[in-house]
Amino acid sequence: MEKDFTAYLLNKHRDIPKFPATSDVCNFTTKVMLLLFPEQTKKRPNSVEEIEEIVAGLEYELEMILLQMKSNLTQKPEKVAKTFFDQLPKVYNVLQTDISAIMQGDPAAKSEYEIIRAYPGFYAIVFYRLAHELVKLNVPLIPRVITEFAHSKTGIDIHPGATIGSHFFIDHGTGIVIGETVEIGDNVKLYQGVTLGALSVAKELASTKRHPTIEDNVVIYSGATILGGETTVGKDSIVGGNVWLTRNLPPNSTVYHQAQIKVKNPENA
Repeated sequence: MEKDFTAYLLNKHRDIPKFPATSDVCNFTTKVMLLLFPEQTKKRPNSVEEIEEIVAGLEYELEMILLQMKSNLTQKPEKVAKTFFDQLPKVYNVLQTDISAIMQGDPAAKSEYEIIRAYPGFYAIVFYRLAHELVKLNVPLIPRVITEFAHSKTGIDIHPGATIGSHFFIDHGTGIVIGETVEIGDNVKLYQGVTLGALSVAKELASTKRHPTIEDNVVIYSGATILGGETTVGKDSIVGGNVWLTRNLPPNSTVYHQAQIKVKNPENA
């Protein structure tokens, strides 16, 4: 390897901003999930004191992660970590509504235990909701690392900056994309392959609302694509499979893609 190139690599390694390792961030978030949903693990605390000890340890772990990037924070690492864990009961309560939505909306769901253990949609939602709390605390990069970890596990891409209400249900989920400025109301259900994206990817629009708003009680079926920051799907609407939508839908609308299907019978050919 040429000496100039090795010198370039050395300088690049020296100049990389100081951020915590991806593995540390993902391990921490997984531990928080296991604390909230022990259905995912064999370990069982035996007392309130043991739970408190685990929480204190995780809060310290988050503080140490954030300490590595303190120059990029708007608050002290210990303040961010404390606020994050103070909000955890609220996050847990919202996640309980997500479980309820799946239980009520999926005939194949046999129990809450099954949902927590086996549903990729719920897994992605948990990581999104934890990451979103850090977005609200102005923590850079780390929330995206968290949701991309869930993306790699589930095929569900939720930007941590998106705003998502309660009783959120992702059915199947593979290939779902939810952009940074998406706003989703309560009791919304998405099927696989849904894209809530931007009409334009121009960099100068980065600080604007680029993604759609989905109001309460909306169902969006597989393969639908809804684009644009000014696009709103009104409450109680249904968006059918494979629909391409870039304009507003009033409340109580139904929109569907009408495909022409022809079946050729060899006997009548």
